[in-house]
Amino acid sequence: MTTREVLQQVAAWQAAETDCALATIVCAEGSTPRPVGTVMAVSRGGVVAGSISVGCVESDLFHTAIEVTDTGRPVVRRYAVGDDEFGGADLMCGGSMAVLVQPAGPGALPGLALAADAVAAGRPVVFGTVVSRGPRLGGTVVVTADSYAGSCGDPLLDAAVVVRARTHLDAGTPTTVRLGENGECTENGLAVLISSVTPPPRMLVFGAMDFAHALTRAAKTLGYSVTLCDARPVFATRQRFPDADEVVVMWPHQYLGQATIDPSTAICVLTHDPRFDVPVLTIALRSGAGYVGAMGSRRSHLDRVDRLRAAGVTDAELARLAAPIGLDLGAQTPEETAVSILAEIIALRRGGSGRRLGGLTGPIHGRGAP
Repeated sequence: MTTREVLQQVAAWQAAETDCALATIVCAEGSTPRPVGTVMAVSRGGVVAGSISVGCVESDLFHTAIEVTDTGRPVVRRYAVGDDEFGGADLMCGGSMAVLVQPAGPGALPGLALAADAVAAGRPVVFGTVVSRGPRLGGTVVVTADSYAGSCGDPLLDAAVVVRARTHLDAGTPTTVRLGENGECTENGLAVLISSVTPPPRMLVFGAMDFAHALTRAAKTLGYSVTLCDARPVFATRQRFPDADEVVVMWPHQYLGQATIDPSTAICVLTHDPRFDVPVLTIALRSGAGYVGAMGSRRSHLDRVDRLRAAGVTDAELARLAAPIGLDLGAQTPEETAVSILAEIIALRRGGSGRRLGGLTGPIHGRGAP
C-alpha cells in the first residue's frame, strides 16, 4: 500500500472509532529497504495496512503497535543489523532505522482527517511530527496549503512548524528541523520531522492498443495516475481501459497542449503513426516532463527523428527522447513490454543503472539519487 492509502485507512478507522496505531520511519541510515516517512498502521483487531521493511521488523512493530493502542503513549523503536534487542528483529539489509509508533485512534492525531481529505482531492499534505524523546514525542501538525490541524504541544511551536511545512508541500523528500519549545530555531531544540505526501505521479499514454492496455494496468500498480488518450473513439473507451484514471478522446497533441505537466510526469507515445507521433512529441520534448518515450522499430524511429527535425525539434530536445522505448529485457508480449517501459522510467527517476544487481557492488537500496 502507498502512504496515501495507509493514511486513508487510518482515517477510516478513526471515523469508525477503531483503536489503531501508526508507525513511521523517522530516521534511516545506510542500506534500508524503505525511506524516511514510510508508514504502516495496525488496528486493535490486528489488521495491518502498509509495511515498514521487507518483513524483518514487521512482527515486532505489530506487537508494539498493539501495546501503543493500549497505553496511549508513543514510543520509538530502533533497528539495526545484528540487533537482537527486540527478540531478533534485526534489520537484515545492513542499515539502521528508528520508527515512531504513535496512537492514531479516536481522539488521537486529529489532523488525519484533514490529511485524508487532501489526499483524496489530489492535493499535497505535510506532517510535522516531534520525534525527540520526551513529553512531546509524537505531537503532530498536519498542514495543507490553506489549513492545518493537530498540535506539537505549544501554539508558538505549531506556528513555526506550519511555516516550515508549507515550504515542503511539493518537496516529496523528508527533512528534520530543530526547533525550541516556543518555535525558535536552535541546534539543541526538539527534532521535528517534516514529511510530505504528494499526489501520485502522472503517466500520459497515447495510443489505444494492447500495449497501452498492459502499460496502463502495470503503471497503476506502481501508483501512477494514468490518462489514456487517442483520437479514435471506437478504441479509446472505458471498457477497453478500465484501469485508466481517465480516458480521453482527442488528438494527442491537442490534449497535451492543455495538460498539466511537471517533472514527475511520464509521457509514453505508443501510437506508432507519424500523424500522431510528430505533433505530440514536439510538445512533449519541449515540456517539463521527466520522461518522454516513443514506441517503434529502429527504422521507424529514424524516420520519426527526421520528421521531428523537419518540425523544428532541436538535437538537445531529441536527446530527451527514449526511443525505442524501454529497457532491453527481451520482452515480447504487451505485458512484458510494459515491464520494460516501466523499468526504464524507474531507472531514470531513481538514478538506477539498469544493469543486473548481481553484477554490481555496494548497497542495493538508495543507490541512485532521485
